[in-house]
Amino acid sequence: MLICSTVKHLREALSEKNLSPVGFVPTMGALHAGHISLVEKSVRENRVTVVSIFVNPSQFNDRNDFMNYPRMTDRDIELLSGYMREDDIVFTPGEKEIYPGDEPPVIFDFKNLDKVMEGAFRPGHFAGVVKVVSRLFDIVIPDVSYFGQKDLQQVVIIRELVRQQNRKTRIVSCPVVREPDGLAMSSRNLLLDPQLRKGAGIIFRTLVTASEMVSGREISEIKEFVTREINNTKGFRLEYFEIADELELKPVKMRSEMVPGLKYYGCIAVWAGKIRLIDNIGFNCSVLKG
Repeated sequence: MLICSTVKHLREALSEKNLSPVGFVPTMGALHAGHISLVEKSVRENRVTVVSIFVNPSQFNDRNDFMNYPRMTDRDIELLSGYMREDDIVFTPGEKEIYPGDEPPVIFDFKNLDKVMEGAFRPGHFAGVVKVVSRLFDIVIPDVSYFGQKDLQQVVIIRELVRQQNRKTRIVSCPVVREPDGLAMSSRNLLLDPQLRKGAGIIFRTLVTASEMVSGREISEIKEFVTREINNTKGFRLEYFEIADELELKPVKMRSEMVPGLKYYGCIAVWAGKIRLIDNIGFNCSVLKG
């Protein structure tokens, strides 16, 4: 595989290889099995795969979170070397390469999509996500781009970005990869206090139970259960739990609002000490009872 740290080098390499389709996996590094599952899928489905490693400052509404985000590029490159082929590319740009100062502003209107859940609790987050993804798509011009389902809201917003910008890139959402105790794999897991890490399986266990409750319980009861389970676990604090549809991400307040045939997800954000974790699980709404 080839390592490129500049836009010029990357574009020259892609032009020289002249292979298609081009698969793209954007990451912020600190790679884990979840990222690797995206890379493996891209490698299987495309003649060339580009993996970017860039910790994007514009999507952090908390400066400390940005400064503390794990960075281990050498280790990431070594890990990727076991999965990527000779023609594949790892793109490791600096901030000036991504944001040289002359990039056009990204204009968007996501209506409700960026106002709820993560958007409500992380002001400016999705503006930063859209800014960097749009820029990376301009650089790589991928045929397909792969994202993890753990960031469900992000995937929905990026699909809408592609639609609004009339891009030809196909967005593929890949299943959440979990630790043995159910904790969704995340680069932030590396920052967890060891004792809190031992108890972090409570997040997934609570989501599973909540998904089973939807067949016969009202939304308010489910939310009360989730709040109680998380907040009664030492060191953990619920930030939000919502049940939202997969298209508009509109949180539902009553089961009567749920549309048959439309998929819904239970979406959660939890503070484990000073580390914020998110997750989601699909709800089987075909078993709804009156």
